[in-house]
Amino acid sequence: MRLKFIVFLAAFISLSSCVEKKKPQTTPWGTPVKKSVKKDSIAVEDTFKLSDIQNNGELIMLTVSGPTTYYDYRGYKMGTQYLLCEKFAQAIGVSLRVEVCKDIADMVRRLKKGEGDVIAYPLPKNIKDIQYCASSWAVQKGNRELADTLNRWYKPDMAEKMKEEESVLLTSRNVIRHVYSPVLNKSQGVLSHYDHFFQEYASIARCDWRLLAAQCYQESTFDPHARSFAGACGLMQIMPSTAHELGLPEDKIWDPESNIAAAAKYIRQLDYHFRDIRNSAERRKFVLAAYNGGMWHVRDAMSLTEKFGGDPRRWNDVSEYVRKLATPEFFNDSVVKYGYMRGSETADYVSRIHSRWAQYRGVAKERGKGSAPARRKSGHKNKYRV
Repeated sequence: MRLKFIVFLAAFISLSSCVEKKKPQTTPWGTPVKKSVKKDSIAVEDTFKLSDIQNNGELIMLTVSGPTTYYDYRGYKMGTQYLLCEKFAQAIGVSLRVEVCKDIADMVRRLKKGEGDVIAYPLPKNIKDIQYCASSWAVQKGNRELADTLNRWYKPDMAEKMKEEESVLLTSRNVIRHVYSPVLNKSQGVLSHYDHFFQEYASIARCDWRLLAAQCYQESTFDPHARSFAGACGLMQIMPSTAHELGLPEDKIWDPESNIAAAAKYIRQLDYHFRDIRNSAERRKFVLAAYNGGMWHVRDAMSLTEKFGGDPRRWNDVSEYVRKLATPEFFNDSVVKYGYMRGSETADYVSRIHSRWAQYRGVAKERGKGSAPARRKSGHKNKYRV
């Protein structure tokens, strides 16, 4: 009898636990967790409306790498679609974050999952379950508030005007500078007013001082007040973000010595990055290319070179693929991680500096330390020296 009672009691407890109501889930603040209400296969609570974006302070743009969409140009974000989306973000008072996708399918998938707010790309008109806006962009289906705001903001001639504006920025007029002579005094072998700084900091850059001078002329034509549209400053056209990383204060970025010293330090960092290129003469070319176009774009070109049977540590081989990174066939290749670049500009940059360096070696002889014609007399040590 006692055994039957125990069996009955165990069965009753088990049955009670099965029919007991499940306790509601709560957030860490004690409020109930809302269930997602599905609408057209998209969770309503996952749709970031305009007010949510403004409260969050960030608009997330989905796009692909390309010359008319989005790319990095010497640390400055460019591309017609990006510049348009940046203007829209400014109009609604938020910052813009870019998520680069593989292709259209990847953009649409990520939009539907709520990983982005807007696809800034000229989409075909046959994609289902998205909300088209601003001519050919898209937001999540049902996000009418954001779509309507984009439609009111967008004007049909915006893209063409932005394209023209970008084209002007990318011409030779993009650097405001006074063009000085490439040689100050040929008979005395003086290249510029800054030769003593080039000679002093060349050891940090691990290069011939005349190569540093040739690079400086390519960057600014020896104008210490030169400034690019992207914000690059001074003799060696240093970006403020790079200056910060190098420990160069903002109030010193225009100072000729400080600017050259910081550039030499940056060149040394690039030299170390390409230490896998054993030949120093070859490595110098890779360093120059990275200074102009970004070291990760150069690494992409090296990967392409190796993939297609070239020598990834020989500049003549790699420069071919630096140029080819301007075409979709190559900047969309699976080994490329950083997308489109203006490769011809970077390849020409290296070539022009080397040509001028050859000229300078015929004008200015190598000098021993301390024998520069305009040696500074203060004798103080620059604090940006490494």
